[in-house]
Amino acid sequence: MSSLFKSLAGNPREAAAMAMVQSSSYRVLSGRSCSNLRKNTPLDSFLAKGRSPVKAFSFMFSTQPNDEFGHSSKRRSRGPVMAAKKASEGEKQEEGKYKHTVDLPKTGFGMRANALTREPELQKLWDENQVFKRVSDSNNGGSFVLHDGPPYANGDLHMGHALNKILKDIINRYKSMDQEVRKELTPLKLRAKAAKFAKATVKKQMESFKRFGVWADWNNPYLTLDPEYEAAQIEVFGQMALQGYIYRGRKPVHWSPSSRTALAEAELEYPEGHISRSIYAIFKLVGGVKTSLLEEFMPNICLAVWTTTPWTIPANAAVAVNAKLQYSVVEVQSSSEDESASTSNKKKMVGKVLKNQQKLFVIVATDLVPALEGKWGVKLIITKTFLGSYLEGFRYTHPVDKRDCPVVIGGDYITTESGTGLVHTAPGHGQEDYATGLKYGLPIVSPVDDGGNFTEEAGQFRGLSVLGEGNIAVVGYLDENMSLLMEESYAHKYPYDWRTKKPTIFRATEQWFASVEGFRKATMEAINNVKWIPHQAVNRITAMTSSRSDWCISRQRTWGVPIPVFYHVQTKEPLMNEETVDHVKSIISQKGFRGLSVLGEGNIAVVGYLDENMSLLMEESYAHKYPYDWRTKKPTIFRATEQWFASVEGFRKATMEAINNVKWIPHQAVNRITAMTSSRSDWCISRQRTWGVPIPVFYHVQTKEPLMNEETVDHVKSIISQKGSDAWWYMSVEDLLPEKYRDKAADYEKGTDTMDVWFDSGSSWAGVLGKREGLTFPADVYLEGTDQHRGWFQSSLLTSIATKGKAPYSSVITHGFVLDEKGMKMSKSLGNVVDPLMVIEGGKNSKDAPAYGADVMRLWVSSVDYTGDVLVGPQILRQMSDIYRKLRGTLRYLLGNLHDWRVDNAVPYQDLPIIDQHALFQLENVVKNIKECYENYQFFKIFQIIQRFTIVDLSNFYFDIAKDRLYTGGTSSFTRRSCQTVLSTHLLSILRVIAPIVPHLAEDVWQNLPFEYRNGDGSAAKFVFELKWPTLNEQWLSFPAEDILFWERLLELRTEVNKVLELARNGKLIGSSLEAKVYLHTPDAGMASKLLKMCEAQNEADTLQRIFITSQVELLSSIEKEMVSNVQHTGEYGEGENKVWIGVSRAEGSKCERCWNYSGQVGSFSDHPTLCGRCFNVIVANPPQPAVAAVIS
Repeated sequence: MSSLFKSLAGNPREAAAMAMVQSSSYRVLSGRSCSNLRKNTPLDSFLAKGRSPVKAFSFMFSTQPNDEFGHSSKRRSRGPVMAAKKASEGEKQEEGKYKHTVDLPKTGFGMRANALTREPELQKLWDENQVFKRVSDSNNGGSFVLHDGPPYANGDLHMGHALNKILKDIINRYKSMDQEVRKELTPLKLRAKAAKFAKATVKKQMESFKRFGVWADWNNPYLTLDPEYEAAQIEVFGQMALQGYIYRGRKPVHWSPSSRTALAEAELEYPEGHISRSIYAIFKLVGGVKTSLLEEFMPNICLAVWTTTPWTIPANAAVAVNAKLQYSVVEVQSSSEDESASTSNKKKMVGKVLKNQQKLFVIVATDLVPALEGKWGVKLIITKTFLGSYLEGFRYTHPVDKRDCPVVIGGDYITTESGTGLVHTAPGHGQEDYATGLKYGLPIVSPVDDGGNFTEEAGQFRGLSVLGEGNIAVVGYLDENMSLLMEESYAHKYPYDWRTKKPTIFRATEQWFASVEGFRKATMEAINNVKWIPHQAVNRITAMTSSRSDWCISRQRTWGVPIPVFYHVQTKEPLMNEETVDHVKSIISQKGFRGLSVLGEGNIAVVGYLDENMSLLMEESYAHKYPYDWRTKKPTIFRATEQWFASVEGFRKATMEAINNVKWIPHQAVNRITAMTSSRSDWCISRQRTWGVPIPVFYHVQTKEPLMNEETVDHVKSIISQKGSDAWWYMSVEDLLPEKYRDKAADYEKGTDTMDVWFDSGSSWAGVLGKREGLTFPADVYLEGTDQHRGWFQSSLLTSIATKGKAPYSSVITHGFVLDEKGMKMSKSLGNVVDPLMVIEGGKNSKDAPAYGADVMRLWVSSVDYTGDVLVGPQILRQMSDIYRKLRGTLRYLLGNLHDWRVDNAVPYQDLPIIDQHALFQLENVVKNIKECYENYQFFKIFQIIQRFTIVDLSNFYFDIAKDRLYTGGTSSFTRRSCQTVLSTHLLSILRVIAPIVPHLAEDVWQNLPFEYRNGDGSAAKFVFELKWPTLNEQWLSFPAEDILFWERLLELRTEVNKVLELARNGKLIGSSLEAKVYLHTPDAGMASKLLKMCEAQNEADTLQRIFITSQVELLSSIEKEMVSNVQHTGEYGEGENKVWIGVSRAEGSKCERCWNYSGQVGSFSDHPTLCGRCFNVIVANPPQPAVAAVIS
């Protein structure tokens, strides 16, 4: 016989108290019912492996908390608990005569999770038994579709992935239960490498997601490189093209010279510390329609401009001013400061320019005169002032090729926050410049090639890198030509390619675009028909969609989905205004910037040229944000190129209407998507890569006219659906064309452009929802990070509106980013990165990096308000682990006290003691509120409700009171069976509401369930996810309002009684609370009547002595001195007429050996002189049996 049981026999109430040292500061009550219990054939899942369903505990158990609930913990009987501790340490304890008559908790469910081994075992159990399929096949209700966005298969998973995927899994698991509702590579070789890398990464990510405990149809995932998916994407593209939403145009886009492709905004990053070479240059004014206005300053008057990209000056086509700003002609006079004052990051050439001419007048914004005077180190004398609108129509001499260029009116982007108030405008290298160029019909000059080098059009700068020596050469030219006033380093944010980590440029290239304007209205309407979570997310996608320009959908890569376009074999001439192109070419080709890198020597060459030609006022370094290619980590440029575009304008109105029909969570997200959609320009959908899905277009060899119609698109689609998109590269034009065009195949060539990755992912609704059996369109939910308002949410919306006329989703949920515990962004350099797999499996040092298991991480996900940024770190995970342990202890307590219970032991609701009916009322409210939270995707509220309910309402009240009748009330007694009825109901309900969040824990408990159970429809439930969601029990919720109020007051009274008991304990009057007798008095007749009724309750469960855990309670009619002469400690509850007086004295009678209660009946029974009357009746009905060795788990 175990020494543990020797020690526990004396006082089972305390000694057998199983498991939970818990606490919580949350107070959220809620509830809902379980299904009716029914008989079932025995569960065989774990029993078949020879594991006993019942084992005794091998540990000391206590439901007492150790912090803010200290009053209740200190007042209880501590003797048996200490006895259990001594027993576990091997100390011999005195044998108890009645130890075998006590019903101790028994279960094989351990207190330790052992997640490192147990969770994989449970996942294997699910896999071997095809539980996911079983649950899916058993769904008799409607479908719920949560569309998971295509992943970026480009690396290992991080905590952001964990947050995202676990949120989705919680929703899906809940819904499953709630069923009511390069150069050396050929394109083909490079594509094969890209596909191999993507598939390997997908497989690795899939294994990680499985370890997170995420349920999905892993054997049948959808991949964007599957032929069926690619064919669906081609179909979407074809439909948009045939409706006129796709066009090829030449616009400046973010260009990565290091990746040699156009980039989307999402492919850029802005690293800290970027330094640009900024300059102040002068362009000589030569006259205009209002020459008389400035005639007095001719020929010594110049326009002063400032730029951080000197390499774009050869492409200059105009100088823009703000019509509403004040401008001044200032005379530049030398001061005591000259070039000797130049520093390492600043060179002033003003003095050099002044020496070259007698007088120098420059035009700048009036408000900037003081700042420029200090920066240039000169005196600036204002001689004339006028509005910017007066300058429109003036012309100046281009500082490099000496052609005449106009002064034009720009937009609100021209300010006096920096620079000179005059903006050097190169339509081929900037978005605002391009818009201004369209307005005035300016030539779109972009003398930069794919590698970021100046072309032949750049004249003397040809061949130089615009981000390197080309930039230096341009500055040098300006200096030599007396056009450079100042040069300095300028720190600012600048876009880099996130792949290569190199700077990008703006460069006008031919790309394919989706014209958003054509379906913007439909898109905006669709947004409003989607449910966005959190709701404010709708504001974000609305803002982004309403204002977004056309979508550049092409990329210059060999992987991805190709754009099927054919170009003229011989001329390769782009489809542009030939006169404009020829004119620019004839001008630019005379100078020698060709071949220079625009981000290097090309930039330098342009500045040098300006300097040489007396057109440079100043050059300086300028730190600012600049876009880099996220793949190559190199700077990008704006470059006008021929691309394919989706014209948004044709469906912008429909898009805006759709936005309003979507539920956005959080609600403010609608503002963001609306803003982005309403103002977005045409979408550039083409990319210059060989991976990806092709744009199915053929070009006439001679005329370059595209051939793309319904027949050609359908034919290409059918080929790709069978052979995959690689077929575009290895099949001939003759085979790719429909039969009726094959005799003309020699006249056509296929294009090399592929579709933007956002067009790939934006077609997922067509490739998945529209193709797979059982999946409905639109999806019920899209759930991604808040950055997807600009990305997947919007690209999916645009393609769906353009082809289907409705949003692809009903609700959109967005979550924030994962930060460390201090709210800092995670980075390897800061050492604050949290690896999700290390959270689950632990690190080399188990003390610093313990193996918490997937459920602890999932519990963390449920605890955060994901609608904003969320925090995670070692301390937070420790807190989650502690909460998980307490939840596990609650479930262990329930299992242990139901070891001998069967469903036919259930007591009908109307016969239950009032305390048990109240417990079911609380439970039903909890489940009801939790269901509402699941429906509204408010998982953090579920976390709070569960924590409060299991730790406070159950462990620290109901469980504490229930021990007496569970352990000593008699195995088959009414009070014990009624309590077990309540406990079994709680166990079944709690399991179901926590299963979506902590599925491993729920399944582990279910496999240790000691009684037989079927669903309400009679179906067997071998696994926890085969349970149905609890149905609402109106009877339990109909607990009288008067009784609800009384129980609230009674629980408050209990707290005050505990305080007085603590005073008595500190005064050495009592040790255990069972050594006390409590006296109560109240002038409130109603309250007194209810208290008296409880004092005289026929069943043990509802008596005040059981609720207070004392041996006796007496209600006094008055508190006259003679009535309370033996009361040594007093207290009060309430005020005025509602006041209750509390007194405590030593309990009367002797201590019962079996239950430790004090009673005057002890000594009244000759056969059992040490027992009270209740225990005597239990023993007579069930006499002690011979000792049997207990099994200790």
